[in-house]
Amino acid sequence: MSIHPSLKKSKGSAGALRNVMKRFERVRHLIEQGKWEDNQAVFGLPKIKKPKVKGRK
Repeated sequence: MSIHPSLKKSKGSAGALRNVMKRFERVRHLIEQGKWEDNQAVFGLPKIKKPKVKGRK
């Protein structure tokens, strides 16, 4: 049985639907903010929303 066309993902939209950063992006953001310690575990990090970028019309 095949997948209905409305349920298929387009190739370019896989990253566009994410609204939360991945783990390595969160660690990088915490390092930039000065909230990261070297001995801190990478599990259980706070979720950080991606900044919204407005496009020009």
